[in-house]
Amino acid sequence: MENQKLKIPFSKVFWAVFLSVFLSSTLLFFLVFAGLLGSLSLFGEDSEGVKSNTILHLELAGSISENSSSDIDPLSLSVNNTKGLSAILFGLKQAAKDDNIKGLFLDFGDLNCGIATAQEIREGLAQFKKSKKFIVAYNSGEYVSQKAYYLASVADEVYGFPSSAFQWSGLGGEVYFIKSLLSKLGLEVMILKGANNDFKSAVEPLFLNSISDSSRLQMDTYLNSTWSTMLQDISVSRSILKEQLNTLANEMRIKNVKDAVRFNLMDSSMYLDQVYGLLMKKVKVSDRTDLNLYSFSTYSQSEFKDDQLLAQSSEPVVAVILAEGSISKNGKGFTSEKICEYFRKVRTMESVKSVVFRINSPGGSALASEEIWREVYLTNKVKKVVVSMGDYAASGGYYVATPAHMIFANKTTITGSIGVFGVLPYTKNMLAKIGVEVDGIGTNEHSILSTNRKLTASEFSMAQAEVNAIYEQFLDRVVTGRKLSKEKVQQVARGRVWTGEDALGIGLVDSIGSLESAISYAKGITKSSSDRVVYYPEIKENPIATLVKMINEKNIKIESGVSFFKHPLLRSLGNRLETISEWEGNVMRLPYQFEIR
Repeated sequence: MENQKLKIPFSKVFWAVFLSVFLSSTLLFFLVFAGLLGSLSLFGEDSEGVKSNTILHLELAGSISENSSSDIDPLSLSVNNTKGLSAILFGLKQAAKDDNIKGLFLDFGDLNCGIATAQEIREGLAQFKKSKKFIVAYNSGEYVSQKAYYLASVADEVYGFPSSAFQWSGLGGEVYFIKSLLSKLGLEVMILKGANNDFKSAVEPLFLNSISDSSRLQMDTYLNSTWSTMLQDISVSRSILKEQLNTLANEMRIKNVKDAVRFNLMDSSMYLDQVYGLLMKKVKVSDRTDLNLYSFSTYSQSEFKDDQLLAQSSEPVVAVILAEGSISKNGKGFTSEKICEYFRKVRTMESVKSVVFRINSPGGSALASEEIWREVYLTNKVKKVVVSMGDYAASGGYYVATPAHMIFANKTTITGSIGVFGVLPYTKNMLAKIGVEVDGIGTNEHSILSTNRKLTASEFSMAQAEVNAIYEQFLDRVVTGRKLSKEKVQQVARGRVWTGEDALGIGLVDSIGSLESAISYAKGITKSSSDRVVYYPEIKENPIATLVKMINEKNIKIESGVSFFKHPLLRSLGNRLETISEWEGNVMRLPYQFEIR
């Protein structure tokens, strides 16, 4: 008899290995953090708060969103902090009034935020300067991006690492077209767009090989308007003519920090120890150990948290609802499930007299947008809703803003994109290429409506009629909400995007202003002696947040594992794929998104 080999089923091996790795990783996670808690408690800083003669250290690196968050990955043992714009702006206001704070040290790294967000932080810093406290900016990364410099230029003094590259070449963007790729894969798509939605170019990469004339026009307009705003703001801060700044970009005269110093965009090139020496002189200390740098993130989040816990337990007069991301019914981000709940809550709060709706979204689900529109409409009937637009408030993001009493936008906000589209893929030929054949049977003529059957001419006409109806409803929402004529709205709609500055001129927004401007306006119309503001989502105490705060204070970096999947390109592609996976039904979405660097 031949020897028989013992065969172990793969499933048993897989689950045994998986469970052992998972349990050991989990155990390691808790052991490491238990050790951290113990060590932090041994050499922890006292809880006296900010001492006199303090310089706040604001690290402008990583992501900045509408709301602060801290994500801990138990497998890689990494801590990912996202700074919240609301907390940053609140911290700047508090720091301006805090006698213990002598100034700000802006420390730039790889900054990840929209240009309108950068503009709002810049305005917050400009307000801080009115307190007569200093701001020193230092760029120490491999290169100084245009967005980072735009933000840094508001400082009293701007410095850079001697060998850092400096990007100063104007704004531009690329679009990837995949029509030929889809053809090779055997995947066909049928495109539905609202009537005359020639500017609704989100789906152009699926059926064109280059940018259409209408899309090129709106992209060119947006880029030039944004570039003009950046040049104007830098011109005022650095006392350099706009024309000179533009010429420097056209001729590529600035390639590194030393060039930037030569043309007065920066004050000097410095190493970090030299910057510390400069800060020491400003607070009149002679020893590095006496230089009291305090984390701005810790300061602002602590101040913001304390303010919100007090607001939640008192009687706030203004409620701020923060909404960010692609609009969908449920899941994470800007969901009708969450946002509608917030509106229903604040609508019944007797103390709340007005609501600020902060929108930072390129749009999304038409159905979810309609759900949110309804709650904004109902709320505005009993208490005024003031919209504040962030980097984007376009398509569905604009749709939900239309019932508001007042709309604020930043100059560089992308808004409008009043239009609708749908994508109907046909996958049968693609599946056949890999050996999969599809057949079906049904009781009625239209029983099978799947991606494996092409729509008939009559079916396509019915689908197109539905898209047209949604577009007409969108137009009506704008006409009613903005009190504009149908003819006027039809002229500025068609899926076209506008900057906040241009949108003001055509009546799509009421005023140019930041989130702080919208909150100030909302306070003014309450006619209340109180100025208490409550934010949603609410801030809640939790042990993980406390741990992250302690880690940040000690500047401890916990990270292991491969960083390949954190590459900006892969992260960007992942975000786009995740957004596309949310496209269900008819979509109200921005045609494109720019990442200005």
